[in-house]
Amino acid sequence: MTIHATHHTSTGLFHSEPAGGGIPARDGVDPADTWDLSALYPDDAAWEKDFTNLAGRFSGYGAFRGTLGASASAVSAAMEFDSGLDRQIERLHHFASLRKSEDSGNDANLSRMARLQNLLTRIAESSSFLTPELQAIPDEVFARFLADDALETRRVHLRKIRRLKPHTLGDREERLLALGGSTLGASRRIFGQLLDVDMKFGSLADENGREIELSHGALSSFLVKRDPALRRAAFHQYYAEMKDHRHTLAASLAESVKADVFQARARNYPSAREAALFPDEMPVAVYDNLISTVRGHLGVLHRYYDLRRRLLGLDEIHHYDTYVPLVSDVVSDTPWDRAVEMVCAALAPLGGEYVETLRSGLLGRWCDRYETKGKRSGAFSSGSYGNPPFILMNYKRDVFSDVYTLAHEGGHSMHTWFAQRHQTYQDHHYPIFTAEVASTFNEELLTHHLLETTDDPRMRAYLINRQIDDLRGTLFRQTMFAEFEKIIHETEEAGGSLTLDSFRGGYRALLDAYLGSDFAIDADLEFECLRIPHFYNAFYVYKYATGISAACALARRVLDGGAAEVAEYLGFLKSGGSKPPLDTLRAAGVDMTGPEPIQDALALFERRVNELESLLT
Repeated sequence: MTIHATHHTSTGLFHSEPAGGGIPARDGVDPADTWDLSALYPDDAAWEKDFTNLAGRFSGYGAFRGTLGASASAVSAAMEFDSGLDRQIERLHHFASLRKSEDSGNDANLSRMARLQNLLTRIAESSSFLTPELQAIPDEVFARFLADDALETRRVHLRKIRRLKPHTLGDREERLLALGGSTLGASRRIFGQLLDVDMKFGSLADENGREIELSHGALSSFLVKRDPALRRAAFHQYYAEMKDHRHTLAASLAESVKADVFQARARNYPSAREAALFPDEMPVAVYDNLISTVRGHLGVLHRYYDLRRRLLGLDEIHHYDTYVPLVSDVVSDTPWDRAVEMVCAALAPLGGEYVETLRSGLLGRWCDRYETKGKRSGAFSSGSYGNPPFILMNYKRDVFSDVYTLAHEGGHSMHTWFAQRHQTYQDHHYPIFTAEVASTFNEELLTHHLLETTDDPRMRAYLINRQIDDLRGTLFRQTMFAEFEKIIHETEEAGGSLTLDSFRGGYRALLDAYLGSDFAIDADLEFECLRIPHFYNAFYVYKYATGISAACALARRVLDGGAAEVAEYLGFLKSGGSKPPLDTLRAAGVDMTGPEPIQDALALFERRVNELESLLT
């Protein structure tokens, strides 16, 4: 049993569009601004009926126990049953997770997800024999089975399963790990409830004297304000709440790391990092190459921070000064419909099918647009086979980066849309490594489009500044996060102690290196490592950095090329999970095994810094 629903989150700050000075309740928003989940289930009652059906079906696994070594037809029958349950589980999980994301303070939403998680634990226990039985088939017999026409559509999936043979345990051990799955993921759920529901940040007066409720979403709005005192106040007020919960947050993160290490050791991986990279067939060298290449180019990042300090007229630069646009007289006010048209115009090189499908979804009901009370922070795209690729946003019209977030999540959704239409269910699910390419590719095309359609030097400077900050936040910042994950997992694996002080100390050392000696690092920033949701999905964030590097290369190929390059890129989207990610990208025109794509992205960053300095000084 597996769950293949795609669920891709955006990087950066949180975004929102509160109505007035407060955050509306769910029942206080226009339904047209929310997603329409009726394609999944017309109502909660229909979900309950399907849930009951699933609870009665999964006992059918017992009929296949002990049969898989008999013939290719026996394998096909078991896989067909498993795939049918997977699709049912995926739909149930998709609906439940989206409803929980709407309002994680709603008891019905929490109960629905908790009941499903409990059922999934029982199903995982019942199906835990499948992989060990497949692994036990002798190699020559397995090869003969794969050549049989009965398994024609399942060969890629079965080869992936077979590759896990060194890390698959016996039937009894797999059952125990399945039973413990929910418990091992508890820290992630506790962290989410604490961050999204229980933590309260108070209110803060904006530049017009209005009292604004401070939240994860509202923080981004304050950090782009021109008044440094207002930025400073929002930053420290936000982190005061983080500090009040610092011991709980540190304990939660420590337990998440321990769970990662436990599962890696239980499955005979050399490390938690190698366990995380194994499904993508990703060499550890790719991860290490990213860190070493970015580390070798930190000087230009430090130079940019000093340029930012000078242009803002500051004596010293702090973290809360790094998001405010450097061009002060460009007003950002982009209503939703206008944002959709900007994104679609930028993606015109990809052709009518791509653009019209995305436009229809975004102007229709694919997307849950604005912040509401209890709603999950940030942004994500989430899909399940045969259903709309839904998008969660917390869109705010005065935060221009939200237009980029929309393009980013639209990239994920269209990747899902194309993969579903060109691959079977078992092969459509693309890995996160390539997912982050499809999303950041859209952001690159958006930047190119906006630069091409303005002749205003101030607007050009604004857009260049935006691209610089995107590269800074995605390439440099996510690499720093990736290095932090590497350090804390290696600490646990070496028998070290993961405590509040060790988290703060390790993170402070990285801040010193990545921000530079001239950057004024507030002590509060040391607590940032405790609020990053991605750390609960270990060794995920490096894919943002590699993704933007690959995306820059592919965007340049599409913009400089012709129909062949567009076709190769669309082929990349259509390939889903039918090939390993490095092979998929190589076929599209970029090789991520060497440092060149990362070096090229870093060179683009330096060119943009030079251009910005020329424009503004």
